[in-house]
Amino acid sequence: MRDEQRKNFVLDTNVILHDSSCIHHFQEHNIVIPISVLEELDQFKKGNETINFHAREFLRALDSISGDKLFNAGVRVGPEAGRISVKLEQEFHPDLALNFPSHKHDHRILNTAYYLSKENPNTALILLTKDVNLRMKAKAIGLMAQDYTSDHVRDINALYTGKRMAESIPKELIDQLYEKPYEIEFSDLDITPPLLSNEYLIMRNNKKSALARYDPTAELLRRVDKNSAYNIIPRNAEQTFALNALLDPNIHLVSITGKAGTGKTLLALASALETKRYYRQIFMARPVVPLSNRDMGYLPGDIPAKLDPYMQPLYDNLSVIQNQFSENEPSHRRISELLDEHKLVIAPLSYIRGRSLVKIFFIVDEAQNLTPHEIKTIITRCGEGTKMVFTGDIYQIDHPYLDTLSNGLSYLIEKMQGQKIYAHISLEKGERSELAELASDLL
Repeated sequence: MRDEQRKNFVLDTNVILHDSSCIHHFQEHNIVIPISVLEELDQFKKGNETINFHAREFLRALDSISGDKLFNAGVRVGPEAGRISVKLEQEFHPDLALNFPSHKHDHRILNTAYYLSKENPNTALILLTKDVNLRMKAKAIGLMAQDYTSDHVRDINALYTGKRMAESIPKELIDQLYEKPYEIEFSDLDITPPLLSNEYLIMRNNKKSALARYDPTAELLRRVDKNSAYNIIPRNAEQTFALNALLDPNIHLVSITGKAGTGKTLLALASALETKRYYRQIFMARPVVPLSNRDMGYLPGDIPAKLDPYMQPLYDNLSVIQNQFSENEPSHRRISELLDEHKLVIAPLSYIRGRSLVKIFFIVDEAQNLTPHEIKTIITRCGEGTKMVFTGDIYQIDHPYLDTLSNGLSYLIEKMQGQKIYAHISLEKGERSELAELASDLL
């Protein structure tokens, strides 16, 4: 490739904290790291959060490939890759000084990118940042700015839903599902494109209907029955599908998406309690995303007091299940006993980090606030006999640098669809109340 065809990518700190391996994704193009980014990474080195891991990993990777030219012409990342270089601070450019105070970290990155564009007018320069505001500032001074999209899903409108409707199915096939062994040959069904592993199907022919799931191992469509879990009964076909996946011991990874009130967390927790005998513990966790993106240290009280507001929705779901039974019933008392014996643990994800995940029913709520790397880290730590369940709403994201396309839950669904031990279901109908459903749709 000719030099004029190469691009210079200037990286913001948040790109590196999102993906420490990002420098290996630019092929033949050059990477520029402003020195102020290294200074900021230094502040993130210590700690047990994912961003701390990324800061350490990136600095180690940079150190392993660095040489005398790192601060000059740059060092080649790989045999067929472009160069990576670190740019030192320069006097604030007069074109920027009036509108961008020089003491801000983002503005120093902007200054470095601006100088580089002026010094290399024939080379395309792109400022890569997950900060929308910084992208707008860059465009205001004539710089090209983009989000880091290497782990984005391709099309959110085409994201796998885990279910399908099939009209005009021959009546004899539907009838066959209601006769032992309650299954039909997949080859008998003419569906295009073919069903994926553990994909669910609503089959209809006039007044006749049946619910089924494709079993990829046996290549059969098996009938799905409306079963309950710890006295929680599904109210629609989607919830029936979700419970089927949650209760099946052969499906080790389940994701459930849907807006507020569709029953995602409630169904997951009820299934965990129903199948508790197969697991050592039930873990329920959610990422802590502080309000207004402020550190939770500003909140009053000790650590439990700070965390209670984030964990309360999980306790609310547990109360709903517990209140299905009277206080004298064993099922009611059993939930309290599980909590007291720490066999049912509700905690932030950061508090579960490092624990052994063997024979655990592990529910991760609000998973849309996790990065793709965080999702991968959690799943790759699963031991034998563990079931992982991720729930969330990919359209309601609190994380400042994630969106519908880049969050870990969307990434998980796109990458895992079609795997034999994975099932996904998208819940669409709200079941909390008529008022909640109306507010979710209109407000």
